[in-house]
Amino acid sequence: MKPNISKTLGINGLGRIGKLTLWHHAGRKYFDRIIVNTGRKVGKSLEDLIHYIERDTTYGKLSSFLYGYQAKPVISDVDEKEASFSVNGVTVKILQKDRNPKDIEWAAHDAKIVVDTTGQFLDPSLAANAAKGSIRGHLEAGAQKVIASAPFKLKEGTPMPEDSVTTVMGINDKVYDPLKHTIISNASCTTTCLSHMIKPLIDYFGIERVLSASMATIHAATGSQAVLDRLPKTDAKDLRKSRSIMNNIILTTTGAAKALQLVIPEMATIGFIAESVRIPTATGSLIILVMNFQEELNKKPIRRDLINSIYETAANTNTNGYLIYSDKQNVSSDIIGTPRAAAVIEGHETHARTGAININLEHVRGIEKSIMEQIKDQVTSIQVTQAVIYGWYDNEMASYVNMLGDRTVSIAEAMH
Repeated sequence: MKPNISKTLGINGLGRIGKLTLWHHAGRKYFDRIIVNTGRKVGKSLEDLIHYIERDTTYGKLSSFLYGYQAKPVISDVDEKEASFSVNGVTVKILQKDRNPKDIEWAAHDAKIVVDTTGQFLDPSLAANAAKGSIRGHLEAGAQKVIASAPFKLKEGTPMPEDSVTTVMGINDKVYDPLKHTIISNASCTTTCLSHMIKPLIDYFGIERVLSASMATIHAATGSQAVLDRLPKTDAKDLRKSRSIMNNIILTTTGAAKALQLVIPEMATIGFIAESVRIPTATGSLIILVMNFQEELNKKPIRRDLINSIYETAANTNTNGYLIYSDKQNVSSDIIGTPRAAAVIEGHETHARTGAININLEHVRGIEKSIMEQIKDQVTSIQVTQAVIYGWYDNEMASYVNMLGDRTVSIAEAMH
């Protein structure tokens, strides 16, 4: 970031991702000041809010998270009147008055970059003065760049505004144009992991050899789910969302397939199915990726060892650490807190099987009738290999918030 640009970060929302984003930047210390908008009063005093910030059921105490067993208190200089305090030497100012992005006092506090972690304002096509608020409101309120910590949600058929873009660090982050883009989606934790699992295979084999693909994420619980069974909301379409996550495995949906095409456009040319299952764990999720490849004559067959070597090579050459290859027998808690790991490939469980598929050429589009008449055997056979790959991801801090932090800092450094 150039000297004349404020090193002040704005964070809208202080839920799971908002709090962990504050933790990340308090440890990273790239920004001198962090302005956090909660949009409402929290507890009875500033001390109650600090109590929430410095403790976390999943990751422990903030001080231990930053400094381990040598930890000392990291929150100081508490000023109740000014609603400010210091976290690890970084000044934090709390705003509690406004929930609509256009009304938040970013300009007054010189916050040029805002990370919106509320998950409420995800349609960049809405005007800044939209009745229920809009992500563009942050720009009207003084921000120059806004990063959404979730995928965009536009109405069907609505084009993506030219100043908006979806990126995943290590995949397509270079498409961000600082002179053009003002609203950036950091996609989702699942899309982040999935894209890092797919890209090494696409780079090695080429998209033309991929016949189809699918994935299922075995995903930890999120704040949108019910702790105990509750009455469904008015006009609710999915009644399972109102069931207790503490006691159930819950089928749900994921937008990862659609979002994947935004960061790896080649995937739009093949059929791709994405499913999601929620389980009663706090964090630590797993993607089971299935890829169907066409084998080619005179080329090395696709086997388990080849697939694992592709990932191992990609991980070793990926100096940012976004992809990790492991030959250990992991469980979900083993990957919680893994630094910057978008995906941890469980090489021990990679599988590949090859079989023949018969194709009736009469049903293949584009073959002229005159050519078909010259073919005696109109049923042909091709060799297809189905590969199954497992990828772990810490869907909160490691796979998402740390990479969201990288995205935020990279945007700040490009500002001028």
